[in-house]
Amino acid sequence: MENQEQIEIKETDVLVIGAGPVGLFSVFQCGMLGLKCHVVDSLPDIGGQCTALYPEKPIYDIPGFPSVMGAELIQNLEAQAKPFEPVYHLGEQVCAVEKQPDGGWCISTDKNTKIKAKAIIIAAGAGAFGPNKPPLIDIEKYEGTSVFYMVRNRAMFADKKIVIAGGGDSAVDWANSLAEIAKEVYLVHRRDKFRAAPESIKQMEANPKIEKVVPAQLKTIRGVGGLLDAVYVEDMDGHERVLEADYLLPFYGLAASLGPIAEWGLNIDQQMISVDPASSMTNQEGIYAAGDIADYPNKLKLILTGFSEVAMAAHHIWQSLHPDEHLHQEYSTTKGVPLAG
Repeated sequence: MENQEQIEIKETDVLVIGAGPVGLFSVFQCGMLGLKCHVVDSLPDIGGQCTALYPEKPIYDIPGFPSVMGAELIQNLEAQAKPFEPVYHLGEQVCAVEKQPDGGWCISTDKNTKIKAKAIIIAAGAGAFGPNKPPLIDIEKYEGTSVFYMVRNRAMFADKKIVIAGGGDSAVDWANSLAEIAKEVYLVHRRDKFRAAPESIKQMEANPKIEKVVPAQLKTIRGVGGLLDAVYVEDMDGHERVLEADYLLPFYGLAASLGPIAEWGLNIDQQMISVDPASSMTNQEGIYAAGDIADYPNKLKLILTGFSEVAMAAHHIWQSLHPDEHLHQEYSTTKGVPLAG
C-alpha cells in the first residue's frame, strides 16, 4: 500500500467540486474576495454539460447575452476565472472528505490527490458525470489521443477522417460542425432515425461530407500506439464494414451519480442537497452547494440562479473566515479585477 505520508497535501481556501459554468463562476466570485480555489471535476475537461452535451447549442437566459453557445459561455467563464489562478484537477472524482481540527476539510480523489480547504462548494450539477463508453476492447489505450468523448479543440480535426457514434443532439451537431473542416465524417447509429433537433437532422442529411452508417453499431477499433487507423462496424445482420478513421467520437450521453458525496452526512433528497438559500450552506458547516444540485423551497433550476448562489456562498465563506471584520461591499466597476498573468 502506498505510504500516505508520501502524498503531497495541497492547500487552498476553497475547494470547488464541479467545473461546469457554476463551478467556474465560483472561482471568480471567490477570487474577488481574495479566496484561492482548487477545482475538481470527474470529466477530462472543464465545462460540464455545456461542453459535453450542447457546446454548439444556443443558451438564451444568460444576462447580457441574447444568445450564447454553450462552448462560448465556458470559454468566457474560463477567461473570467483565469486572473485568480485556479488549480484544476480534471478527470478526478472526490472519493472521501474528512473534517479537520481547525474546522476545515481535507478531500481525497481517486487519483490520490489530497487537498485541504477551509470550505467546499459543491457545484456538481446532478452529480459526478462520466461518459457512457462503448464496450470496445482496449478503447482506453486510445482515449485522449484518438478517442474523445467531448470536443474542446475543434481545429485538431481539420482534414481528418472522423467516426462519430450516437444518435442524439451531440452526435448530429458535431457531425455538422466538424464536417466544415474534416476530410470525411461517418455518423454511426444503431437506428435509422435520430433524436436530434429537426433542423440539425436536415442539415446533416444534406451534407455530402457526412455519411450515415445506419443501422449499425461499433464492433472494434484498430490502430498502433494509441493512434487510430480504422473503426469496424457491424449492421443488424452481422455484416461487417471497415471505416478508415483518424478519430472516434462516441457520444452516448453522460451517466450522473452523487457518488461518495451521498455519504457525507448531507441532507439529500432525490439527488439534490438541501441548503440555506440565504448562504447556500448545507447542514455541514463549511460545505456549500450551488447550481442544479442545490435545493430549497421555490428553487429555480437556471444557470443564472446558480451564479447567484455561488456569490452568496463566497461572501458567507469570507465572513466565516473573518468573523471580526466587516466586508465592505464593492462593485466590480470600482474594484476592478486583477490582470491575467
